[in-house]
Amino acid sequence: QVLLVESGGGLVQPGGSLRLSCAAPRMIFSVFQPKTIAWYRQVPGKQREMVASITGGGTKTYADSVKGRVTISRDNSKKKSFLQMNNLSSEDTAVYYCTMEGSWGQGTQVTVGS
Repeated sequence: QVLLVESGGGLVQPGGSLRLSCAAPRMIFSVFQPKTIAWYRQVPGKQREMVASITGGGTKTYADSVKGRVTISRDNSKKKSFLQMNNLSSEDTAVYYCTMEGSWGQGTQVTVGS
């Protein structure tokens, strides 16, 4: 089981930006570096959906709904992944989770509204 800790969520106005972070504090660098990390989001009553993923080699995948607005990245030296989200709308309101090797973080709430 991998400990993953998300942060960076909050309330933002439509059109605004947020940068989410996912840390794996107990994982050593050599184990973290090759692993794929993915970000998902979930709205109450709906299935969890994939937002973006990044492989150990840096290959990125995005959901169609966020392409052009969201950028996933990773800093292996810090054992972290980041999700930069721009031009947010109410449809982006959800709990955002990061996942690695079947483990999930506790999630961070993103709320887009005025």
